[in-house]
Amino acid sequence: MRLALAQIEIDSGDVAGNVERATEAIESAATEGAECVALPEIFDVGYFAFDAYRRAAEPIGGETHRAIREAAVEHDVAVLAGTVVEDLEASAAAGESVPAERGLANTAVLFDSDGARRLVYRKHHLFGYDSAEAELLVPGERLATAALCGHTVAVTTCYDLRFPELYRKLVDSGATMVLVPSAWPYPRVEHWKLLPRARAVENLLYVGAVNGSASFEESALVGRSTVIDPWGTPIATSDDGPTIVHARCPPERVVAVREDFPALRDRR
Repeated sequence: MRLALAQIEIDSGDVAGNVERATEAIESAATEGAECVALPEIFDVGYFAFDAYRRAAEPIGGETHRAIREAAVEHDVAVLAGTVVEDLEASAAAGESVPAERGLANTAVLFDSDGARRLVYRKHHLFGYDSAEAELLVPGERLATAALCGHTVAVTTCYDLRFPELYRKLVDSGATMVLVPSAWPYPRVEHWKLLPRARAVENLLYVGAVNGSASFEESALVGRSTVIDPWGTPIATSDDGPTIVHARCPPERVVAVREDFPALRDRR
């Protein structure tokens, strides 16, 4: 797989502008040969724009997802629509399976290059430390994987990185790559550098951790989107400015590492 992490600039509360930058990044990444493009967490309204969550919330398949899906089809590339703020009541009315009849969720959707929806993931672990996320959102309950470009792809979101048991479940489901849309802020740079590598090392799989580029009233995102291989080696990364990180992630690398170092077989 040729993976691209779209570390786009996110303007707090500017849904139209953020979606436009996302579709431009998809086009740019596809032009450079990407087969899959991943967008950051809450790229639509901006993670720290808590007051705008309800205004910006959409059902699965809403306007933002339609724009991302159309870009995936137009540019013949799979796209992880980062995460967006989902209106659960509207999704339920549209026939979607939801974890609660009403409320908001932090939701990722993976589209393939034909525009087909391949998986939905709602963030399981909601951040409560100095954040309104846990008060505003409903946690997800389901894990999903999708076959894509020779990989079995799974998704987790930002704070989920701190909970290794979640990744064990994904490995047991066959995952060979985990994409992690995030909105990771300063000053926790070292945590951001450490945790995706730890999850890759523990589970002998690729981790694509995609962050945004943004400054807010009281915080800024660290950027540093990174692709880590199954041996735990960062193979592509960035600084904190808007950019696209490209990496080749051959699925046979996962097979080779797991054969050479069969730690997963030694679990008790």
